[in-house]
Parts: sequence; C-alpha cells; structure tokens
Amino acid sequence: MLLAIDCGNTNTVFSIWDGETFLCTLRTSTHHARTADAYFTWYSTLVKHYGIEVEIDDVIISSTVPRVVYNLRVFADRFFGCRPIVVGKPDCLLPNEPRVDLGTQVGPDRLVNAAGAFERHGGDLIVVDFGTATTFDVVASDGAYIGGVIAPGVNLSLEALHMAAAALPHVDISVPQKVIGTNTVGCIQSGIFWGYVGLVREICTRVKAERDRDMRVIATGGLAPLFQQSADLFDAMEDDLTMHGLTVIHQFNKDNG
Repeated sequence: MLLAIDCGNTNTVFSIWDGETFLCTLRTSTHHARTADAYFTWYSTLVKHYGIEVEIDDVIISSTVPRVVYNLRVFADRFFGCRPIVVGKPDCLLPNEPRVDLGTQVGPDRLVNAAGAFERHGGDLIVVDFGTATTFDVVASDGAYIGGVIAPGVNLSLEALHMAAAALPHVDISVPQKVIGTNTVGCIQSGIFWGYVGLVREICTRVKAERDRDMRVIATGGLAPLFQQSADLFDAMEDDLTMHGLTVIHQFNKDNG
C-alpha cells in the first residue's frame, strides 16, 4: 500500500492508496515543528478509529513547506522502513518534465496537479486550484507543466481585508443573493465572490488566447463547487486531483526508477 502525503501551507493530507482506491484520507494542520513521533501518533490513532488494516510499503510526499519534509522523511523511515519519494527532488522522476525558465523551481503541488490532470483528462488543460493561493497550472498537449498564474487565495484575501480594515468584519465566503450589497457583509461577499469569478474567467480566457487553442479548465480545491454552481467556470472538477497525481508519479517511479 502507498501512503500519499500532500503538505500545503495550511493543511497536510495523508491518503492511503491500495492500488485501486483511496481507503481513507486524513487531514491535519501544517506545522513545521511536528515531529515524526507526533505524526505517527496522530496517524495511527485515526487509522485505528477507521478500523482499517494497512501495511504501508511506500510513501510519496509533496510539500510546499520545505521545513516539514525532514520530519516526514524520518516518519516514513522510522515507522514504515522505506525511503519516501519527494516530489521536486532530483531523484523523483516525472512523467513529463516541466518546460519553464532555466533555474525556475516549480512548486511540487503544481507538478502533481499537472500529472494527475493529464492522466485523467489528457493535455491542453488549465488546472485551477483553490488553496491558500489560487493557482492556474497550464498543461501542454504532451502533459508537461509549462507555466501558470498565482493569485491570492479566497480565504487569504478575506483575512487580509479583515486584518487591514479594522471596521470590516470577518465573513465566510458564500454565493451572494445579489451583486449590490445592502449591508457590510453582503458587500464583502459580493466583492470576493464575483471578483474571483471575474479573475478565473479572465485569466482562463487570456491563457487560451495566448496558447491559441481550445483548452479544458479543470478545478480542484474545496471552493471549486461553490464557484461552479453559480458561474459555470469549469469543464470538470476533481476533489482528489493532487492525491491522484501523487499515485501517478509514484507508479511512474516504480516503473522507471
């Protein structure tokens, strides 16, 4: 069995893959000081709670937070007796090498999303990931990551607005009933929601024009369904795209490493 670990700026997700399906997905907050022992205590407690019999053979890690990788490596070695594959490291093979400016270090999450999206949907894609940042990953016809766009995430924008303007309350993102807000909360929700609808639509339109071809837009991340239900922005949505991409890269390394 494979333990796939995706460590983002806000949350870290563990998923157990048996070769055909994900048996369970566990989520915790990302913290650089969490030790290997602490990871295992948390992990083993939840696995026992779900009543799953697992024997992990391999571990693959994608992390946008470099400081946590060491303890995750120790966790894999100490408790599963394996050397994990770390996406973005020289010994991790990719199905398609990225084509970006020389010296550019592409975020592991973006490489994983590209691999997962290409395996499911083919090439010529724009992958929109609603995370701490809202990212747009452009996938070429052969599956290579060829660049993208990074914008502040929805919740990050809401938090920044609340922190910078003392008179404005913190609000949760939701679909506003109308564009013109008649109270402070409604004004903020309308600005954030329709602002991001416009951002996603305009960036995707410009990427397609720059590439001069039709491209499918694939969305992932917790807020994707919220935007899709009112704006019809995406051709497909994938709630497990990053984890699927990790299984694709792991299998490629097993076959070619």
